[in-house]
Formats: sequence, structure tokens, C-alpha cells
Amino acid sequence: MEKHEKETEDHEEKGSSCVKADFNILPEGCISSILSLTSPRDACRSSLVSSVFKSAAESDALWDKFLPSDYKEIISRSFSPSSSATTSVVNFSSKKELYYRLCEDPLLIDGGHKCFALEKWSGKKCFMLGAKDLSIIWGNTPKYWRWRAFPGSRFAEVAELLSVCWLEIHGKLETRLLSPKTLYAAYLVLKFVEGAFGFDHPPAEAVVKVVGGGPGSSGCTVERPIYLDPDGSRRRQLQVAPHRIGLIRRRFGHILRPAASMSRWEGQFPQERGDGWMEIEMGHFYNGGEEDGGGEVQMTLTEVKGGHWKAGLIIQGIELRPKENK
Repeated sequence: MEKHEKETEDHEEKGSSCVKADFNILPEGCISSILSLTSPRDACRSSLVSSVFKSAAESDALWDKFLPSDYKEIISRSFSPSSSATTSVVNFSSKKELYYRLCEDPLLIDGGHKCFALEKWSGKKCFMLGAKDLSIIWGNTPKYWRWRAFPGSRFAEVAELLSVCWLEIHGKLETRLLSPKTLYAAYLVLKFVEGAFGFDHPPAEAVVKVVGGGPGSSGCTVERPIYLDPDGSRRRQLQVAPHRIGLIRRRFGHILRPAASMSRWEGQFPQERGDGWMEIEMGHFYNGGEEDGGGEVQMTLTEVKGGHWKAGLIIQGIELRPKENK
């Protein structure tokens, strides 16, 4: 009996060491292929397992698979007022360095009107359409909109709303440029100048939809109310034409409407971003991918029903990035 138990123990020890030995002698390329089935975050964590894993986790073969298949074409569209920024992207010591550079330092492309980046944890594509890449009604009329440089903007110019009663903004992007099999959301990236008014009521209406895609792609095609009030309180500012005369002081706004309108729903008001700007989700859609035959995601923001004047809104652009599916 004791002899049998000892043989069993010896067999287990040999089996364990055999598995360990086989694991250690796996080719680096094989380990890289295994890690490529995980995520960039998991690959980085695996580098702590052993020197073999560390070498595989640092390899160009692995990070080339985490980069989008069309990253070279996207980089070829890069733009910078000076050549230094473009050169810094083209010159990289490893694919891992390039990956994290695209995560941490968004790349201007298409004449500086779009911005490209990668989501750090997944490697999925993110795009921001700058204000110049959007269609803004009356946007080229100096009386209503002004184009100007603005501190902290990714783009050379932003659009500043001077005075309109008809607010309408459109953006579009081909879905083939986005990561397949991914739920995306579109966010209006904005700020307000001091003294901005006219955004508390009625709400603006946002629509995000996919046009021309196959059955695998879908989006919100119903108007979604969003409140652009910079203070998130939907305070009414009544005014008399012309709009510079007769503004009711903001502190009296709460007595001019029913108390029910004071309620707040998360996601319907501007939220703070980490870069000093604000954003508000316009809607979301699922990008099925190549099997859908391609299509176009169209984003629209309008406030044309209130008929009152609005001013003080600054538009940096519309950002499309993966949305956490809760």
C-alpha cells in the first residue's frame, strides 16, 4: 500500500514538472499568439509571470495584432501644422510604444479636421469629428457663429455660438472606419462661455442612426431629449426680443415652471471630461462590421422648437468611442 502511494506521488511530481517544463519551452511566437486572444491589459499583466511571458508580451508580433489592421493607412492621413508631431508617430521603437502613443496622444488626421485614438484597455478605435468636419446651420455666417482658436482644443478652431434661435448640427462617419462588433456612443464635446443662455428649456433633440448598414448594425432612430444647460438645472431664462433686452435674472427661474421639471436624469446633461471639456451622450449604435456591407453613422443635434435666442456654446466636435454595455 505504501509502495503504491509512493509511486502515485512520484507520478504526480513527474507529471507536474513535465507540464511545467513543456510550458517553459513553448516558443515565444506561440505564447504571443495565445496572448493576442486576450486584451492589451491582460497581456501587460502576463509579463509578470515569467521572463518568457515578458518577452512575448513585449514583442512586435503581439502588439501588431492589438493595433487596428488599417493603422498604417490611418497614420498616413496624419496632419500637423508642424512636421514634428507627425514624425513622432511615425518614428517609434516598438509596436507597443506606438499602441500606447495612440492611446495617450490622439492623432490629427484628414487635414486636421478629425482626431483618431485607441481605447487603452481594448484597442478599439475612437474618432472625434472636429467642428470644421460638422455641418452647422448658419455656421459660416459671422453674425451667428464665430470660428476661433481655443485653449485645450485638439483642433485649430472651434465653433462659438454668438446668437441663433435655430440650432442645428450634423455629423457623419463611415462605419467601416470603426471597430467591428462594437457598441459605440456619440458624444457632443462642448464648453460654455461666461454668460451663456438659452439652453435650459426646451431640451435639444439628438438622433444617432446607421444608414446603409446591414442587419448587424443598429442605432437609435428616435429623438432623444438632452439638456445643454451648462449648470444642469434647466433654469429658464425668459427674454424679450431683441434678445439682449429683458433677460429675467437666473435666480428667479425656479418659480417660472412646474417643480417636476427640476428632476434630473443621468446622461441627459453635460458631464465633465478628464480633459477639461464637457460632453453629453447623443445616442448609441452597434457596429456589426464588414459583414454588414458598410454604412454611415449619422448624428444630429437640433433645438428649433423653442424659437428663443441662444448664445455662449462652444463646440469642439462629436466623439465616437466604444460604450460600456451595462
